[in-house]
Amino acid sequence: MTSSDGPLPLDLGFVHLLASQRRAFELPGHVRTGCEALIRGLLGLLFPPFCTHPAPDPDGIQREWARLRLDLEAVLVSISDCCDQPPEMVAQRFGQALPAISAALWEDANAIEQGDPAAESLEEVIVAYPGFLAIAVYRLAHALQRLDVRILPRLMAEYAHRHTGIDIHPAAQIGRRFMMDHGTGIVIGATSIIGDDVRVYQGVTLGALQVAKSLAGAKRHPTLEDRVVVYSNATILGGETVVGEDSIVGGNVWLTESVAARSVVTRRSEVRVRPLTPSDDAFDWSI
Repeated sequence: MTSSDGPLPLDLGFVHLLASQRRAFELPGHVRTGCEALIRGLLGLLFPPFCTHPAPDPDGIQREWARLRLDLEAVLVSISDCCDQPPEMVAQRFGQALPAISAALWEDANAIEQGDPAAESLEEVIVAYPGFLAIAVYRLAHALQRLDVRILPRLMAEYAHRHTGIDIHPAAQIGRRFMMDHGTGIVIGATSIIGDDVRVYQGVTLGALQVAKSLAGAKRHPTLEDRVVVYSNATILGGETVVGEDSIVGGNVWLTESVAARSVVTRRSEVRVRPLTPSDDAFDWSI
C-alpha cells in the first residue's frame, strides 16, 4: 500500500522493537565473514592446496601465522564474552595446538585415501573430499572448544556443515584416522565419543534419545570404540549406547542399546558376534 507521498512507513511500534533488538544483539554482522576467512586461512596454512599463494619458506609461513593470529584475536574480540582468557592468550595456545592438529589431519587424509578405492591420490582427498573438509574444520574448532571459546567453534562447525552437509558438533571427541565416506547427512552430536580408525558412511546419525534442556550437561550421544564401521543411514542414539570395538553396524539400522566388541548389527536389528578369525560372512562393504 502506498500514499500520495510514497510507500507507507513501517508501524512505529514495530520499528522501536527492531531497534531495541538490534541494540541488545551483541554479535556484529561481520563475525560470520571473519570466521569464514579465518577458516580458509588456517586450512591454507596447514595444506597448500587451500592457499592461492602458499609461502615456500619458513619465514613466509611464520608471517602467514602472524596474520592469522591477529585475525583470530580480532574475531574473538568482536564476540562479546566468548572466552574467559585474553584473546592473545587464546591465540597463543591455539598456535601451540596446531602441530598436533596438522599431524592428526594428515592421518585422517591418509585413512580416507587408503580406505576409499575411488580415491586416486592424497591430493584429491585433501582438495575435493567433503569428509576431509569436515574433519579438518572440526579439529580446528575442537581445539578452540577445548580452550573454552564460545560461539566461534559453532560458527566454524556451521561453515563445514553448509559446505559439506556434515554436521559435527565441535565438542564431540573424535579419535585418530577418522574416515567419513561420501559424508552427506552425517550428524555427530556434542557428547559423542569416537575411537581410532572408525569409518562412517553417509546419512549416519549419532544422536540423543532425549533432547530435554535439563540434560545439557549429561552424556546424551553414543560411543563408538576403535575400528567400528557404521554404514549408510544408520541411527545410533543414547549416551549409554556403546558400540564395541571392531563392530559393524549395517545400513538403516536403528540402535539404542550397547553391543559387544566384534558385533555385527543388521538391518533387522539382529546382533551377532563375529569370530576372532576372518569370516567370509563378515561383510566389509565399500560404497
